Amino acid sequence: FSKGTKVLDVGTGGGFPGIPLAILFPKVDFTLLDSIGKKIKVVDAVSSAVGLKNIRTVHSRVESINEKFDFVVSRAVTNMTDFKLWVKSSFNKKHNNTLRNGILSLKGGDLSEELKGISYKQYLISDIFQEDFFIEKKVIYIDSELM
Repeated sequence: FSKGTKVLDVGTGGGFPGIPLAILFPKVDFTLLDSIGKKIKVVDAVSSAVGLKNIRTVHSRVESINEKFDFVVSRAVTNMTDFKLWVKSSFNKKHNNTLRNGILSLKGGDLSEELKGISYKQYLISDIFQEDFFIEKKVIYIDSELM
C-alpha cells in the first residue's frame, strides 16, 4: 500500500487483519469496522496500547458506511457474492497503488463454489509461509471495477 491509501477492514473482530496491516503500513489509513461493540472496544484498547495512530474504529454494519476506500479487507466474513454487494459502492474511483482498488480477503479451503462466476486473482499464503497451517490459506483479490 502506498502512502495515503485508505483501507476498510470489514468484520475486524479482534483487529485482524487490520491491526497487523496498520503496523506494517504506518502511512496508510485504516478503518476497522465491526457490528459488535465489545470487539471494537478490544481493538481500541490494543491499538492504543501499541500506539497506532493510523487506525480509526467504527461500530457499525458495512452497509451503513458512506465513505470511499482504496481497499476493503476481510477475513471470511461471509460468502463473496454477498460481501461484494455490501462493499460495491465503497471504492475510490482513482487508483493510487500498483494493485488496483478492490477486495483483499483472507480465505481457506475449497472456494470453487463460492467464487463461481466471480473474476478474481488468488495468492497462496503457503508460497510465503511454509507451515502446515497455511497450506489451504489464500488471499483472494477482486478488482473493484470488475464487480
